[in-house]
Amino acid sequence: MSHIIKLARIQIIVIAIFFIMKKFVRPFVLESDFHPLADIVVYSFPNLCEGIIGVLSATYVLLYLNLRSLRWSEKAIYLIATFLAGIYVITQEFKIHNIGGNNIFDPYDVLFSIIGLLIGLGIILRIKPKLTAATSDQ
Repeated sequence: MSHIIKLARIQIIVIAIFFIMKKFVRPFVLESDFHPLADIVVYSFPNLCEGIIGVLSATYVLLYLNLRSLRWSEKAIYLIATFLAGIYVITQEFKIHNIGGNNIFDPYDVLFSIIGLLIGLGIILRIKPKLTAATSDQ
């Protein structure tokens, strides 16, 4: 269970960084005369956060389902979670759906989404979260 709590803490940190970037850093950068790359980063950073949070959230769900019925290996769960989060995030960027927001296509958003998905995968591969019957009942 401590792995799941660690992932939840990471999600809270990512959400806090997202909030700080959106409410404070983005307006400052856009009002100032920074390099155009800074504009790209502040506009596309939410996509990076969405990728990370998507992978971690899908991992929670699949670990729980695995405990109840799936019986897959943890590595399979980590890869499938990343794949499912990737489908959601990337199809949203290409306007196949608008669940979670009304997006405008931007190739930098796609790039930042992919980077976020890879960071999310890196986090779960590093932490290797597990959920067992003993920890799920606590």
